[in-house]
Amino acid sequence: MTVTLDPAALAARLDLPFQEEIDDAQVDAVLLHKLPLAFARNRQVLPLHLVDGRLLVAMGDPTDLLALDELRGLYGSPPQGVVVPRQQVLDAINRHYSRLAGSAQDVVEELAGADLSTIATELSRPRDLMELADEAPVIRLLNSILFQAVKERASDIHIEPFEMELEVRFRIDGILYRMLTPPKVVQDALISSVKIMAGLNIAEKRLPQDGRLRVIVAGRDVDIRVSIIPTFFGERVVLRLLDKQKGVISLANIGLAPGQVTLMERLLSRSNGIILVTGPTGSGKTTTLYAALSRLNSPEKNIITIEDPIEYQLKGVGQIQVNARIDLTFANGLRSILRQDPDIIMVGEIRDAETAEIAMQASLTGHLVLSTLHTNDAASAVTRLIDMGIEPFMVASTLSAVIAQRLVRVICPHCREEYAPDREYPGITLPPTLYRGRGCDKCFNLGSIGRIGIYEMLLIDSEICSMIMQRKPAGLIKEYAISRSMQTLRDDGLAKVAAGITTIEEVLRVTQDDYADLPL
Repeated sequence: MTVTLDPAALAARLDLPFQEEIDDAQVDAVLLHKLPLAFARNRQVLPLHLVDGRLLVAMGDPTDLLALDELRGLYGSPPQGVVVPRQQVLDAINRHYSRLAGSAQDVVEELAGADLSTIATELSRPRDLMELADEAPVIRLLNSILFQAVKERASDIHIEPFEMELEVRFRIDGILYRMLTPPKVVQDALISSVKIMAGLNIAEKRLPQDGRLRVIVAGRDVDIRVSIIPTFFGERVVLRLLDKQKGVISLANIGLAPGQVTLMERLLSRSNGIILVTGPTGSGKTTTLYAALSRLNSPEKNIITIEDPIEYQLKGVGQIQVNARIDLTFANGLRSILRQDPDIIMVGEIRDAETAEIAMQASLTGHLVLSTLHTNDAASAVTRLIDMGIEPFMVASTLSAVIAQRLVRVICPHCREEYAPDREYPGITLPPTLYRGRGCDKCFNLGSIGRIGIYEMLLIDSEICSMIMQRKPAGLIKEYAISRSMQTLRDDGLAKVAAGITTIEEVLRVTQDDYADLPL
């Protein structure tokens, strides 16, 4: 029987120093230039620094004497091993080698004068982009763009052709930033490379195409949705990046206040009814649905979803991908789901009356249904369903709650600073101290890191049911809900402003459609 010692015990047995983790300040980046990334990963070694002529090396496997011999020959210094847990070594390797990689702009500058007219190289399997330093120039450019996008937390990459130039923009925390302008001559080769990686038809340039590709960036598995459309000056590409390592966020971490989490859990404990999440595209609706499903997921529940597209795989959940080419629509898929004895159903989006009617029938027959709808606020979802042609009595008898949401940028905690409000906003009482991000290296001088949700939760009570039956307008429903202590999107946003989570400008920006009378 083989006994595996934990790292600390192994270090004690070998009489070597032990560290729980690697402090970035310990690592001399100059030493890393000599050691290939593949070797560092395969042998789980990371040079730290020189001490009295000896090379201090973090090792996940301190018994690998051959690795020590090779490091001695490479650096010309006797190595001294430090035992560190393997995952900590690998994380540090990914972290430090990613900082050595050049930016996409560096590659663009190298392209000047190169023969780029016939370049298109196939990547047949996912490889870590940090290892692809010797590929053809356009492939290196594409790899650098993808690498930089992941590094800077971009959710989307836009490759946009114009008459005299090609532009690449990143969407970071909901805002588009112009990143670089590669030479116009690389346009066709760059887009062909994207098509090859996504398994699309490189000869087809007249019709839109959609696909997926998968890359590994610094050890992180990233799934990328590809959309290509033809425009007057060439094909336009948008890449949506989905970092699988992030996984599904819990209800407590998407931005819900403690009281809202309790209310949400109460809604999810029901055995039937419809819970709708509303908001514009990119407001985090799918993330909220996934957080809810994650909370509901258990061996006792049969959960089935129909989505377009499936953004994250949920273990224990049956997920169906919409496919219009074979007539697998939301409505048709939902009909099939009902024959699978589900307890909980998630419909990616209610787009038409047929899907809405089937979802409501499902809730009436004892199923909890979660879905999304495109409306500006929670109350408007009621009138939107009726406008689709759904009878008011069906809406009133099946709808449990509507949750409207937006995403606001979170102030960078590393450069957050206080300031006194220097202007007034009609109808808004501001706290004496506000917060903003100054901009620093940690947030790429943006002043913000990540986004968080603000929410408006409309519970359908007997009075609102009566108003729905009478076809009352959304404004009256909202007024009644506010009188019953419903917190609006702006109210929730202002609470996060007071807590120093986001800025007043952010809240006003994302709620301006509902409050057009207030200046930004």
